[in-house]
Amino acid sequence: MKHLIIYAHPNEVSLNNHFRQIVEKILREQNHEVEVRDLYQIGFNPVLSLEDMEGQRRGTVNEEVRKEQEYIAWADAITFIYPIWWTGMPGIMKGYIDRVFSYGFAYRYDQGVQKGLLGGKSAYIINSHGKSASEYEQIGMDNALKLTSDKGIYTYCGFEIQQHFFFDRADSATTEIVEEWTSKIIDVYTQN
Repeated sequence: MKHLIIYAHPNEVSLNNHFRQIVEKILREQNHEVEVRDLYQIGFNPVLSLEDMEGQRRGTVNEEVRKEQEYIAWADAITFIYPIWWTGMPGIMKGYIDRVFSYGFAYRYDQGVQKGLLGGKSAYIINSHGKSASEYEQIGMDNALKLTSDKGIYTYCGFEIQQHFFFDRADSATTEIVEEWTSKIIDVYTQN
């Protein structure tokens, strides 16, 4: 299987980078073809410009966006790894989606009805956040995050979500908790 990892965290020693390394290792051990797009490392420009918007209307994209779309088209499965900051994804990841998941590539409208164009692809999402799961549940943020990312982006574009992890209190996680989370990730990627 061809598996793409889209990763967004600037710190090479972050928990998110640990997750990226684990996913990549598991996939390679299972002889999957793996590509990693580290958005900070490649210096992806997250700013959706007027030129981008006009190009999308014409069905054209610039070289940077075209290259990322080729990776997505190539992949059978995509893992998105990023922290939750201010109850959302980092700006670089949101900008990636704004620019790369463009009209005519990731979705379109047929007679006014939205159609996801990335069907047949699986998605895995791994998020860390500082708040506790119970705090997010109390205010409905857990459901809001799933609604805005899972339904509003990933399934909207046609992905079949296999798993969405939310690892809470990530800034104070003990070694034992990180090992538990790592085991959960390993279980999901070895079952599919």
